[in-house]
Amino acid sequence: MNTLQLSLLLLGASVLAVILFRRANLPPVLGYLLVGTAIGPHALNLMANASGAAHLAEFGVVFLMFSIGLEFSLTKLHAMRRIVFGLGLLQVTVTLLLTALICLFFGIGWQGGVALGGVLAMSSTAVLTKLLTDRMELDAKHGREVMGVLLFQDLAVVPLLILIPAFTRPPEQMAMMLGVAVLKAAAVLALVLYFGQRLMRRWFFIVARGKSAELFMLNVLLITLGLAYLTELAGLSLALGAFVAGMLISETEYRYQVEEDIKPFRDVLMGLFFVTIGMLLDARLVFANLPLVLGVLVALLVCKFAIVGGLSRLLGAAPGTAIRSGLWLCAGGEFGFVLLAEIKGFNLVPALAAQAVLAALVLSMLIAPIIVHYADRIALRFAASEWLLRSMELTNIFAQSMGTEQHAIICGFGRSGQTLARFMAQEGVGYMALDLDPERVREAAAAGENVVFGDASRRETLLAAGVKRASVLVISFADTRAAERILHLVHELKPDLPVVVRTYDDAEMERLRAAGAAEVVPESLEASMMLASHALVLIGVPINRVLKRVREMRAGQYQLLRGFFHGQTDRDEDVHDSDAVRLHSVTLAPGARAVGCSLAEMALADLDVVVSAVRRRNIRAVEPSDELRFQEGDVVVLFGRPDGLAVAEERLLKG
Repeated sequence: MNTLQLSLLLLGASVLAVILFRRANLPPVLGYLLVGTAIGPHALNLMANASGAAHLAEFGVVFLMFSIGLEFSLTKLHAMRRIVFGLGLLQVTVTLLLTALICLFFGIGWQGGVALGGVLAMSSTAVLTKLLTDRMELDAKHGREVMGVLLFQDLAVVPLLILIPAFTRPPEQMAMMLGVAVLKAAAVLALVLYFGQRLMRRWFFIVARGKSAELFMLNVLLITLGLAYLTELAGLSLALGAFVAGMLISETEYRYQVEEDIKPFRDVLMGLFFVTIGMLLDARLVFANLPLVLGVLVALLVCKFAIVGGLSRLLGAAPGTAIRSGLWLCAGGEFGFVLLAEIKGFNLVPALAAQAVLAALVLSMLIAPIIVHYADRIALRFAASEWLLRSMELTNIFAQSMGTEQHAIICGFGRSGQTLARFMAQEGVGYMALDLDPERVREAAAAGENVVFGDASRRETLLAAGVKRASVLVISFADTRAAERILHLVHELKPDLPVVVRTYDDAEMERLRAAGAAEVVPESLEASMMLASHALVLIGVPINRVLKRVREMRAGQYQLLRGFFHGQTDRDEDVHDSDAVRLHSVTLAPGARAVGCSLAEMALADLDVVVSAVRRRNIRAVEPSDELRFQEGDVVVLFGRPDGLAVAEERLLKG
């Protein structure tokens, strides 16, 4: 099988596996591992040049560490220092020590035990962060603990990557090697961070002035791989240099642009890395020793749950929070595979032990979403105080809303929610605000605001807030999935209650209206109208006429403002969805199929595409009728999604 055939097989298998795993709401990394296992030397043995693929896959680790560096923020670290250097440090340390003791008991050296402890201490940052975001639990108490521990785990990978190679040396040389490695790392970090901060910002400013996406991307690759190469020259790992590069860029204003540019490289190369990890898995050996694998899996889940939960409780967390944190963090993570690949390269543990740990990590990541799904029920079942806390929370909400009638319920008390509350107060309208940020709730409640801690996406919370007595409910945060859940509950509890929903732009307006929203307010369009209003008044247009225009736009549900013409700069900074509705102009050249046909005959509505305007001889007709017949030279302005626009343009021009 030649290189092209092998590449096509690898790509095809990866695409298929990732599609299947995404549809099953499982991490795509498991799909890559499955592909690697299938084509590896222990199964079909299709990779003749596995060492070359593994060398290329190292760059996947480099870009992953670069991404972690981008996420690293001294401000964020300082704000979460108690969790990061308290619970996070203790969790990794205790896991390392416990694993080392178990390995010593089974005759594996303490060096291999510590290395395996680093592997098992990791949890999946990518999977757990996404689950916390989807479930709106980032600001919950256990959500903060999970994020703090994950942040320390990411940081712990750097010293572990330095530590593991030192374990291969004799004891008398190991201390010296570790000391030299630490000094080198400290020197490199001090040098780069001291001089790099100023140089990086200036250098990126020079590059950005070129206004070239290609130049910007080349510069990112140069910085990432260049610093990785420098740390390797210093006798350290490539990953450390990439991490430092990410840290430097994270302190500049170019961070988000760099993050978007680097993502395709990171994802593709990380996929290749996980394929090479999957190739290490010997399925026959695993099945032949299935009791051992299952034993390692159970030990991993139980021990990490006990460590995290016990330490969380020891540090003062409530029993329910400790149980949730333990359940969220008990499974393995992608950095475990990174460290396991290092261990494999230095032969620190027996092959059977490495296979058992690798298989246990894969299985734990498979069941992690299931454990998270049932974490709340388990906490309520086994934490006696959790029912009391939940009851007190609902009682507090009910007590706050008990005296209100025909009030407004504000879901989310961020900047938009607080501004809305001030308007309500000025008009003498009662309101009840629900928010999941305990610090914000505490400060606002102390200042006299009618806000309580509560999850608006729960049925019992809405009932306690008096949803059946309310006159309106406002969702002030721009999260479509969460808004749909709240709309579904409101429809069940009080179908006639009007709900106003905030969204970023017009892309989700129809979806939210279909879910039951009475009004959808796209903030980008409202901001545009305010800009236009001020500009028109300043150039002399009577204010009554301006206000009339604004009212017409809102009455027409922003139809004339919806969509916009996309350009090169919108690819990175725009929209939260590459499939968002937009405007597109099509010029009818001589011989175009639409010339002489009416708008109705073209049947563009079948493609979910609307003709918002037709420009003919410099005269623009807005919202043309179905009887309008197209002429040569007309510029037809289409409104729709990219796939529909492409087909509509084809129909207008060629048929």
